[in-house]
Amino acid sequence: MKTIITGATGMVGKGALLECIDDSRVEEILLITRSSVGVSHPKVKEVLHKDFRDFTGIESQFHGYDACFHCMGVSSAGMSEEQYTEITYTMTEALVATLHSINSGMVFIYVSGDGTDETETSSTMWARVKGKTENMVLDRGFKDAYAFRPGAILPERGIESGTRLYNAIYFITRPLFPLMKHIKSVTTTSKLGKAMINVYHYPQTLKRPRGGDINEIAEADAPQ
Repeated sequence: MKTIITGATGMVGKGALLECIDDSRVEEILLITRSSVGVSHPKVKEVLHKDFRDFTGIESQFHGYDACFHCMGVSSAGMSEEQYTEITYTMTEALVATLHSINSGMVFIYVSGDGTDETETSSTMWARVKGKTENMVLDRGFKDAYAFRPGAILPERGIESGTRLYNAIYFITRPLFPLMKHIKSVTTTSKLGKAMINVYHYPQTLKRPRGGDINEIAEADAPQ
């Protein structure tokens, strides 16, 4: 499998990257990022790209890939709906449209979030926008597509969140991580990465997996 990863400077994307590096089933990894991830490995190729609303200048780099793990995202805190939609929906739609035009036979995974509203009618702004984004991804017509909806995510392998507040919370709660991992709805950066790889190899009927589902998929060794 050859995969594209966005958001690899963030917690979820970095987790996916590390799992892809370690997994022998993954042959090549293309990172599309605004700033260097700082990871050097024979599998990894990095393309720096500033404008995620337009991939015209680098679309030739996308040929030959089987999957995309779209892990890029931001917190809605302090953002207007217009600003949040620009980053969450508009940039994702630009990537989806470009990749679909090049290879509709690929598998596209969008990392969404627990509480997302696919009806797009929620009174909560971020839930509506993410729901709209999920629907666009799932309806585009890829060979297969998923909207992962993790809730609580525990960082592993030295990974840190790009949000200071989250890092402070993780620092305080780290002694509880071993207990929290036994909670079905809680997942980890490692399990998220493994689940992304596994849905390519073992297609799932559930297209919007949540925390517990993600954990089960991460442990899959046979078609589900």
